Amino acid sequence: MRILYVEDNRQLRESISVLLQGEQRQVVCCVSAEEARELDAQGAFDLIITDVTLPGMSGIELCTSLLADDPERWVVLCTGHHMDEHSKPQGANVHLLIKPFGVDELESLVDAAAQGTGQRT
Repeated sequence: MRILYVEDNRQLRESISVLLQGEQRQVVCCVSAEEARELDAQGAFDLIITDVTLPGMSGIELCTSLLADDPERWVVLCTGHHMDEHSKPQGANVHLLIKPFGVDELESLVDAAAQGTGQRT
């Protein structure tokens, strides 16, 4: 399973990327939505986990852009702020993860994405 993690906070990016590592997982990290779009254009990721608040293009704008290309994309939006369901981009495979989140919550979403994309984790 190919996972792209988008986070501009270096310490958080490094910590979460370690948690995401697994035998059947390839984790790529980047710091901006623009970089994420470039990386995804080179080969679509199975799951994109992105912070909502990023410099430049936001995580919500990234998600909306990805869904325009493929409405079935698996995207997890991470935020420390309350967002209601109407504030996030609508897609069957778009999920919200509120910071601070537990490892179990993250793993549950990664497992769901793996099952939904036919991947093993």
